[in-house]
Amino acid sequence: MLLIAGLFAAKEAKLIGQPKPTQVEFSKVKLTDIIERVSASGKVQPEVEVKLSPDVSGEITNLYVAEGDSVVKGQILLKIRPDNYESLMARAQAAVNSSKANHEQTKALVLQAEARLAQTKLIYDRNKKLYTDKVISASDFEQFSSNYDIAKQDLASSKANVSAALFNIRSAEASLRDAAENLRKTTIFAPVSGIISLLNVEAGERVVGTTQMAGTEMMRIADLSNMEVRVNVNENDIVRVTLGDTAEIDVDAYSSSGRKFKGIVKEIANTAAGLASSTSTALTTSTDAVTEFEVKVKILNESFMDLMASRNKKSYPFKPGMTASVEIITERKNKVISVPIASVTTRNNKPVVDEKDKKDNNQPEPEKPKGQKEEIIKEVVFISENGKASMREVKTGISDFENIEILSGLKEGDEIISGPYIVVSKTLNNGDIVEKKKEEVKKDEKKSNEN
Repeated sequence: MLLIAGLFAAKEAKLIGQPKPTQVEFSKVKLTDIIERVSASGKVQPEVEVKLSPDVSGEITNLYVAEGDSVVKGQILLKIRPDNYESLMARAQAAVNSSKANHEQTKALVLQAEARLAQTKLIYDRNKKLYTDKVISASDFEQFSSNYDIAKQDLASSKANVSAALFNIRSAEASLRDAAENLRKTTIFAPVSGIISLLNVEAGERVVGTTQMAGTEMMRIADLSNMEVRVNVNENDIVRVTLGDTAEIDVDAYSSSGRKFKGIVKEIANTAAGLASSTSTALTTSTDAVTEFEVKVKILNESFMDLMASRNKKSYPFKPGMTASVEIITERKNKVISVPIASVTTRNNKPVVDEKDKKDNNQPEPEKPKGQKEEIIKEVVFISENGKASMREVKTGISDFENIEILSGLKEGDEIISGPYIVVSKTLNNGDIVEKKKEEVKKDEKKSNEN
């Protein structure tokens, strides 16, 4: 009897028979500055980079630049052997001269045809009178009439030959211009000012060039004074990025010094990077492929001018192809009500069931009756009331890597359950008994003793 009475008293005192409390961590709702960022990585590239390919084929006879040289617009870069193109030009010039001579000859034939026509007309007129006076026969007059018609046709033919000769001259002159242009293209000039960022050829090499398509890439000229970082941003984040957003750029080459550079978003792609060009190709693409959009972030020159000064402006601090990470600042709010991001989770009307218990019970999940509405997912946090977890619905705003803005549902100074993450996000339910983790209690006691 004494044992039973003792057990009853212990149960009344909540010493036994109570569920084991869940150990949690607590945090205070406070005012903080939140900077929302979108992170991405990519490569440093010049804003302007021109790839040079020849329009004519041949052997490089002279190469006047080396990789890293500065060039100005119009400067001679290299020459391709011109022998064949000089021969073609001489041949085209000869064809022009021949066409012009033929034109002069056809004009002379026109004069001759006009003289013959005038003579045959006189003969025709004279014999027409004789035929009228019955002096000559009809057959004789028909001969003179036929000669007159032939003379007129010869004159028309001669004039047509003159027009044809003019067309031949124009064709020959067009061929001459093509030959001259091809000869001119054997000398390659710099189309823009900049730095030779890449040189793929040497003197003596043969290059292939056509006017219809790109030939051998000989070199690249880049303006290294204006650089940008080209990054791919996930489709879930691209909607938050806008033109003009500021950015912090971490170039791997300068990471050891902790140096970061400032940037600004100057271009956002409207089409996903690597989008399939045809429907058939798109159908073969994996549905798990990540959709990303290219964003170009200009590196502001004032953020690296000190590096230029240390180099005496002899070289630029960035080289095409350097790896960089970018954090685009999409929104900034100061002194807003916030909580640790791990303390906010989602719940619906169904209680959370532990997977282990589900397996032990071996009970199938009941089917949802037809016509029943879908459960509404809501954002919640948990607070502690009399040692029990109490769920409170909240409305959130922007977030950073640590905190998330609370628009409604909490006020500054409220104490919330902030961890552990797996407890808050998965297993904690409304009404569960909670207590502060022992490690947290020890930390609090240590702080109080130090004070």
